[in-house]
Amino acid sequence: MLEALLENLNYGTIFFLMLLESTIVPVPSELVVAPAAYHAAAGSLSFWLVVLMATAGACVGASINYLAGKYVGRVAIYRFAESRLGRMCLLSESKIRKSEQYFNDHGMAATITGRLIPGIRHLISIPAGMAVMNYPRFLLYTAIGAGTWHTILASLGYYLHSFVPESELSAKVEEYGHMITIGIVIVVAAALAAAIAVTVVRRRSKHSAAQDSVNGN
Repeated sequence: MLEALLENLNYGTIFFLMLLESTIVPVPSELVVAPAAYHAAAGSLSFWLVVLMATAGACVGASINYLAGKYVGRVAIYRFAESRLGRMCLLSESKIRKSEQYFNDHGMAATITGRLIPGIRHLISIPAGMAVMNYPRFLLYTAIGAGTWHTILASLGYYLHSFVPESELSAKVEEYGHMITIGIVIVVAAALAAAIAVTVVRRRSKHSAAQDSVNGN
């Protein structure tokens, strides 16, 4: 079924596949959005509608995970991850724990940056639900993160159309996608490190100011 959908990409299948990818079903977004944009470059689809439908699907799928985290509960989710069905979806306790730790370490902004990181992307909504993150804000951050990722993938597919035959597209998407992923991880890590450094400096400045005020009195 998945292969049939990938071979017949249209706005409906893009939406549906990205919905699945943002839940617990292992559907690589690289094999959906980039090929769809490749066809957009040929004139059969619209570049921006590809990005829009992919992002809309991701938001719906992420909302399902958010609701599961909020209402199903942490214990049941971890138990499901270790079940046979969970294993079939390539889940594990360690993957859930990794996404939860990422959310706990980076707060609500993790729902943006997490959408750009493999292994975190499709699971970050679960800890957001567990933490009962404000839903409108969650949806906004998810749309920003997913929209950024899908624009990158769509740009790659559109670019590859100019010199890569369709028979070689999957291999090239994997090759370039790997390099893009490494670059994104480096950028996200640097941005998070910078944010942490700024926060530490501000806290120290406030503490020093408070101490000076006390000493002055």
